[in-house]
Amino acid sequence: MRYQIKHEPFTVLVCQVEAGESLKCQSGAMAWMTPGISMETKAGGLGGAFKKALIGESLFLNTYTASAAGEIAFAKRVPGQIKAFNIAEEPIIAQKGSFLVSTPNVQMDIYLQKKLGAGFFGGEGFIMQKLSGSGYVFLEFDGNVEIKELAAGEQLIIDSGYIAAMDASCSMDIQVVKGFANVIAGGEGLFNTIVTGPGRVWLQTMPISTLASAIIPYIPTQG
Repeated sequence: MRYQIKHEPFTVLVCQVEAGESLKCQSGAMAWMTPGISMETKAGGLGGAFKKALIGESLFLNTYTASAAGEIAFAKRVPGQIKAFNIAEEPIIAQKGSFLVSTPNVQMDIYLQKKLGAGFFGGEGFIMQKLSGSGYVFLEFDGNVEIKELAAGEQLIIDSGYIAAMDASCSMDIQVVKGFANVIAGGEGLFNTIVTGPGRVWLQTMPISTLASAIIPYIPTQG
């Protein structure tokens, strides 16, 4: 398989596939394809369904298999970027709902940060997904993407909605924002995510939740 990521920020992943090659994707992700590519929809068992609900992914995955060489494209749902990861090199921890497409041998599981008491109130940074196995996975991030390389023991404090992904070699924790005035008037929420290296961290510049909050005051309400 060969691929191109094109047309940012209205991003599309265009894949050139050979006969016998397959790709699996979230329901509704396929934008266009040439003849000779067939689709099969599958749902996991009860355990798989529960995990997918927690990490914000669709219960159903579509698998597209080529009977002849062709092209298939997958589009991002909101403006932003699509990033490719070689899972064989390093498992990836990613924000829930970011999975777009992968090759067949990529596996998806739940990743929970360690402190469960704080985690249940930690927002988007608490429940994430771990992508492992072999092959490629393509993740969709909101806005632009900044990559930070952390040395062993080096830390980065992140507003939870802005962490898009990190190497599995990194660790993550939740920190409560200190000070009553900071919580009430600071506008930054109750919790931050602390990522500790070694490894890379992918940060997204415009989380869809932040964009939605900015737009809501301008949406007319029905009287």
